[in-house]
Amino acid sequence: MRFTSEQCLDDAVLEREFALGEIPSILWTPASTSAPVPLILLGPPPFGLRKTYPRLVARARHAAADGFATATIELPGNGDRPRWPAAEQALADLRRAIEAGEPVTDEIIDALILPLVDRAVPEWQAALDALLSLPGIGGPVGYSGGVISIGTRLAVVEPRVSAAVLFAGSFVPRAMFEEARQVTVPVHVLLQWDDEGNDRQAALDLFDAFGSKEKTLHANMGGHTGVPQFAGDAAAQFFTRHLK
Repeated sequence: MRFTSEQCLDDAVLEREFALGEIPSILWTPASTSAPVPLILLGPPPFGLRKTYPRLVARARHAAADGFATATIELPGNGDRPRWPAAEQALADLRRAIEAGEPVTDEIIDALILPLVDRAVPEWQAALDALLSLPGIGGPVGYSGGVISIGTRLAVVEPRVSAAVLFAGSFVPRAMFEEARQVTVPVHVLLQWDDEGNDRQAALDLFDAFGSKEKTLHANMGGHTGVPQFAGDAAAQFFTRHLK
């Protein structure tokens, strides 16, 4: 873990960019705190940290105001990371099917999502190792957003994750439904009802499959980026209940 830059945002949030090996990453912490704070891992959308930075930093600011540190890492094949030809081909196959009005097959979804999950989850675990070794950051740990299959796998295999807010806005391989049944931590799912790129029924089925005793589905009208502020507030309250 190597810090590469540092700046204070509005005297309230300390933002530090760091490299986890060769993985670009960002850590946000409340600028003034006297005790270790809980950590929320911010799963980024698969468009690169530079493109999604405004959305990520907005989430980080809100979390810092609630007393949380947050961190994000670049997904494999995204942003400034090396190209991933197999992932690019899978994405091209997905776009071709959508543009042709053809069904998005299980084979396309599996090729697009499962290798990403297999690569990204161990990287998140390595990031968690490094972050929890820093002074000022402690448990418990939450996971928020990102590709829902990554959050699902992480909730299964990483015992340090105590609660998860998952965004239902990505395709779900059939294999993930069995993994969802193994999830036991509290789960809060955000679903945009009119999300053009989301299979609504698959999202509902995945929610039904989660094995958590406490799970909440927060569905709202609107497209992918139209999550209303009150839905974000409810997610923040969820983390306050479970991480503090």
